[in-house]
Amino acid sequence: MTTPSAPQTPEQQPAAPAKKGGALLKKVGGIVVAIIVAVAVKVGLPHLTGDAPVHAEAGECVTVTGPDNDPKVDTVDCSSGKPDLFKVVKVIDNTFDVNQCGEQLSALAQQLNSDKFVLCLEEVAAK
Repeated sequence: MTTPSAPQTPEQQPAAPAKKGGALLKKVGGIVVAIIVAVAVKVGLPHLTGDAPVHAEAGECVTVTGPDNDPKVDTVDCSSGKPDLFKVVKVIDNTFDVNQCGEQLSALAQQLNSDKFVLCLEEVAAK
């Protein structure tokens, strides 16, 4: 006796060729998303964490903390009595030249996005 042969399976249809345009679109889309994320992190993260430079106005008070090569500036109430408290005497826009404040004032060059400026500071005596 002979064994019956296995049932014949229908032939599989050949796979549809992959669309080249779709793959290219995915690559370009991925690059665009990566660029958007990188820009958002670079620009937005310092503002969300409070590490962005402060563009204080003349008459406001700020505290300056951190190392000299990366100071952190925060706007505070002038009567706070905090250590490292300075009053902004003037703001000089479009420069990093700290010598424009003169010898009587402390100076701090800052950059906020594309704006560069110098804060001319006068120390507030601790109470």
